[in-house]
Parts: sequence; structure tokens; C-alpha cells
Amino acid sequence: MALKRGLVACDKFKGSLTARQVRDAVVAGFEDAGLAAEGVLVADGGDGTLDAVMSAGFALEPVTVQGPTGQPVTTGVARRGGVAVVELADACGLNRLPRGRLAPLAATSFGLGQAIRAALAATTTERLIVGAGGSASSDGGIGMIAGLGGALRDATGLKLPPTPESLASGVTLDLAPIRPLLAGREIVLASDVAAPLLGHAGAVAVFGPQKGLTGQDAVDRERRLEAWADLVAATCGCDLRDRPGAGAAGGVGFAAAALLGARLVPGVDLVLELTGFREAVSRATLVVTGEGLLDAQTLLGKTVAGVARAARAAGVPTVALCGASHITPSQARTLGLARVYPLTDLEPDPVCSLHDADRLVRATARRVALHHLDSLV
Repeated sequence: MALKRGLVACDKFKGSLTARQVRDAVVAGFEDAGLAAEGVLVADGGDGTLDAVMSAGFALEPVTVQGPTGQPVTTGVARRGGVAVVELADACGLNRLPRGRLAPLAATSFGLGQAIRAALAATTTERLIVGAGGSASSDGGIGMIAGLGGALRDATGLKLPPTPESLASGVTLDLAPIRPLLAGREIVLASDVAAPLLGHAGAVAVFGPQKGLTGQDAVDRERRLEAWADLVAATCGCDLRDRPGAGAAGGVGFAAAALLGARLVPGVDLVLELTGFREAVSRATLVVTGEGLLDAQTLLGKTVAGVARAARAAGVPTVALCGASHITPSQARTLGLARVYPLTDLEPDPVCSLHDADRLVRATARRVALHHLDSLV
């Protein structure tokens, strides 16, 4: 008989528990049931990516960069061997907005460019992974390019502010300071978004509202991003505005692919690779994944979907533990989930559930262990 053992690979429960706290609570719940479990930290390229790779042996080098609205923040470059990882969310994402106030027109990706520059400053960096989720901005990556050393210039050669509002006839893009940094380096952008840059499924239309970008401001920003796409196409000789993933992180995916030569990959798959999930799953008889809310976005390839896909490939059943679930049993099966365990089964009041999440996760994990692992061979 095979050893009954769980593998915990959960994302954060946004607003209540970090991925590390979820992992610890689930492992404790399994132990309450008398069953063994181990945990790996996972993320989809958004916030928590640095934490996940550091749990797998990456060392963090602190870096001070510009936050989304210009304030200095401390983030870091995680390194292991020739691989470096930076995280947009930790540098200039929504979580870095002062007092949490949205700033849809002022927010910029400049700090990400600074973090990338710091990562590439080390000659040992062969592969750079950019976690590109949780963006506070919709600047098309203009800020990122400026943070790296690039510049928008007017017809006289004068450097312009690195914002979409600077785009006008006669503006050019100066990439000369960036090119030496990219030589011989592999750049990978990790994201859970397959949206194009523009249009009804693009960065502004789909993700703008969560950053506060609505109404006429959204219409104006869409027009500016179209001008940005035209300028980039004229500069690099390729037009990637319709590429899946170009709309990631407010258009950072577009700029990274077109101007940095980045390869765009599903963030969760890459994090699973870096954190040793595939080795760990070979020792498991059940995988427990989860996040705060299972909904339509989960179906598009976020952490839960990626973990379930990888576990299914290894022949190991997967269940999901979540704060609440808005997906149907049929959709859960399509994701590869044998069952979904929402905390609402124990505590229907969302406010109480949010404040008592640690205890509820632990209790639900014990229930999962008793229902599943006890009968697995």
C-alpha cells in the first residue's frame, strides 16, 4: 500500500491569508487527521512570486525602486545560479499604492524597469523571469522601458515624460541604453493573462476598471496605447499588439515581447517548475490547491487551474480549498478538480470567514484529509 500523503500547493486567500499561511494551515489540518502533508508555495506571476521562489532556495537582493505613483519602495531580485526573478506586483503593483488609493492615470510601470535593470546589471544573470501580475498601471509598458533606460523623445531629441500622454506625431523611441543589457540574456514574462493589448478583450477594456480606469479616461488611454503600438511597430519592425498576453499587466506584456524579446509563458507553470512541484507531486497521493475565490478568472488559467493540470499529468487527484466558489461542479471537473471545499460550508458569513480564515482553512483541511487520503491506496 502506498504511503498516504498530501501535497499542498495553494495561492493566497486575498485579503486574509498569504500563500505561506494557507500552506501552514492546510498542513496542520492534515496532521490533525493523522496524515502527512508537505507544501510548496505557488503563484501565477503576480504577488507572492518572489516569496514562492525564495522558498525554493532563491536568495533575495534588496533593491529600491519607484512605486506605482513615484514613492520609493523596497523590492528585490531573487537569484539562484544564473536565474534572476523580479516581481511587478512587489515593485509597482496595486499593493504598493499609497493607502490603497487607485491612480489609473498616474500609475506607472517605471519601477519594474528599474528592478529589471538591477537584475541584468549582474553579469551572472543568464535568464530573467519577470512576474507580471497585479499591476496598478495601464501604461503599455512605457514606464518599464524608461526605468530600464529607454526614452521617448520629441522631434528635437528632447526626452519626454514616460507616459502614454507624451505620445504625439514626431515622437521617437530611444532604446540604445537598453540593448547592451539584453545581449545574450533570455527574458521570460510570467503571467496568467492571454489578452491582446487593445480592443474589447484588451488591457484597458478588461483590466482597466479594477485599476480605476473607466469612462472617458479609458477611451483616451486606449487611443494612446494604440499610438504606442504604432510607435513600437515602427521602431522594431514587428507588430505584436494582437499577441496573446500582450495585454498582461496593463500592456507590459506587449512592451516586453516587442522591445525586450521576452517569451510570454503561463506564470503558474513557470513557478511550479522553479519550486520543484513536479518532484514533490511524485511523492503525493492527493494534491490540495486553492485560492480565496474560485470564479470565471480561475477557469482562464490562474494558479488553481495550473496546479490541477500539472497534478493530472502526474496521475494524482486534486481538490480545491477556497474561501468561496462561484464555479459549477462541471466546471470544477473540467479544471481537473475532484471536489471543491469552500470555507462557506463551515462559515456562510463572508465577514466572519475572512477574519477566521486560518481556523477555517485548518478545519477544512482536516475534513479533506479524512474524506480523501484515508481511502487512497
